[in-house]
Amino acid sequence: MKRWLPSLTMMALIFIFSSMPSEDLPEFGLLDYLLKKSGHAFGYGLLALANLYGLGGRETRKAWLMTILYAILDEYHQSFVPGRHPSVIDVFVFDNLGAFLALSLFHAWKRWRGFPFYPVK
Repeated sequence: MKRWLPSLTMMALIFIFSSMPSEDLPEFGLLDYLLKKSGHAFGYGLLALANLYGLGGRETRKAWLMTILYAILDEYHQSFVPGRHPSVIDVFVFDNLGAFLALSLFHAWKRWRGFPFYPVK
């Protein structure tokens, strides 16, 4: 269970942010779209890495799939939040891109270092 704590924490944070009604979200002017979509990619990138950690560091495809499934569930959840709406673009572009980049960078770093980032038990 201890291995899954980072993943559960990330899912809780994502849930909290996506539970905020649109009128309560901060506005960033011209950078609003860029910052919010970057936040999607960053958050789901961290979730993908946390899922990989929970899986023992060796099941990248499963970590990616778990991340995308959570993104789909989260977008569905947003359909019940005032002023928010589900977006297929968020899931398959921004969330997917964040998860893919984080997992790819992790594996590139692992190859460059020549050893796993954390021991697998």
